[in-house]
Amino acid sequence: MPIKSRIRTIPNYPKPGVMFRDIMTLLQDPEGFRLTIEQMLEPFVDVAIDKVAGIEARGFILAGAIAHRLDAGFVAVRKKGKLPHDTVGQDYKLEYGSDRIEVHTDAIVEGEKILLVDDLLATGGTALATIKLVEQVGGDLVGCSFIVDLPDLGGSKKIRATGHDVHFLCEFEGG
Repeated sequence: MPIKSRIRTIPNYPKPGVMFRDIMTLLQDPEGFRLTIEQMLEPFVDVAIDKVAGIEARGFILAGAIAHRLDAGFVAVRKKGKLPHDTVGQDYKLEYGSDRIEVHTDAIVEGEKILLVDDLLATGGTALATIKLVEQVGGDLVGCSFIVDLPDLGGSKKIRATGHDVHFLCEFEGG
């Protein structure tokens, strides 16, 4: 059974008109979870990767499993104020307002090869902020891997425009 068919769609969540793509149905299925991790890391198996950066919160699950498979470290990319030690951050725009993501100042060492992982790519705001943050602290981003791309919202196009590779397992048209 393909990855896409294991993702539940919840209409009108969290607000009317939004089609929420719920990956938890995929991850609760042992075969689906295993296939997801294998397919997300497949394009990067021959790439030297020092650490896998996972965006809060579902990205933590994926990045941790991928880091384990690659014998790499894990970097937690969290919302402002969630990390207990010295941090560096990057602001980004939301539909209405802005937000900030942060990493520990010692999470990435200059020159380390970093793979960015998250569950879903929509407008690309959080992913682009994470890319900037990784580069700001001296990391070398080797690529981005997502389960779902929502191409109509333009995130993958924006990331490719920065010169970075984007890999995803499936896409849903119409957001």
